Amino acid sequence: MNDTLQTIWNGFDFSYLLEILLGVIPSLICITLHELAHGYTAYRLGDDTAKNAGRLTLNPLKHLDPIGLLMMLVFRFGWAKPVPVNMRNFKNPKQGMAITALAGPACNFLITLVTLVLYGLLYKPLSGSEVGNTVLELIMVTAYMSLGLCLFNLLPVPPLDGSKVLFSLLPDSAYVKLMQVERYGSILLLVLVWSGILGKPFSNLIQTVFSHLFPIAEAAFRLVNG
Repeated sequence: MNDTLQTIWNGFDFSYLLEILLGVIPSLICITLHELAHGYTAYRLGDDTAKNAGRLTLNPLKHLDPIGLLMMLVFRFGWAKPVPVNMRNFKNPKQGMAITALAGPACNFLITLVTLVLYGLLYKPLSGSEVGNTVLELIMVTAYMSLGLCLFNLLPVPPLDGSKVLFSLLPDSAYVKLMQVERYGSILLLVLVWSGILGKPFSNLIQTVFSHLFPIAEAAFRLVNG
């Protein structure tokens, strides 16, 4: 029995498990903090809907959308389960909704900046060992995924955050009508991504922006290593 278990253990492909973890962990970090930023911003602006729904939490299970998580793992951009917001609780409903919507992408952009700095600071002490290289890869994947989530959610397509910002600039009558059809936006997003209309061009956009931000990591590296 022990020999059988040892054979199974020796034959298990741990690199595959590691690859999964390097996708799942950054996704959960990016999605959780993104939605928490929405909920906390809404709370600070006077809406406690997210708080009452238990969404002001670091528990990723509260924020997961299965399809959005799959998109994050496959395409490096996706979405989470939207935080409930009652815009009538804001002093200025449309403005409050726009600020709340922007909080998510802003949080992800901040995560990207922080993780790039962290990568640069830790590169020398961690590189060279298997565990250290894995940690560095985890940090880098988190930076890249967070940027992808930021840029993706800025698209003006319902129900993404960019649409809420765009809608806030419209007259009240048009705003109400567009918010009512927001639920159908997810279908449009899936069509755009799976058809390739959005997938490849947007991946190129993420890579371009990331390449312009990577010097932040290089600057952090030089800061501690001269």
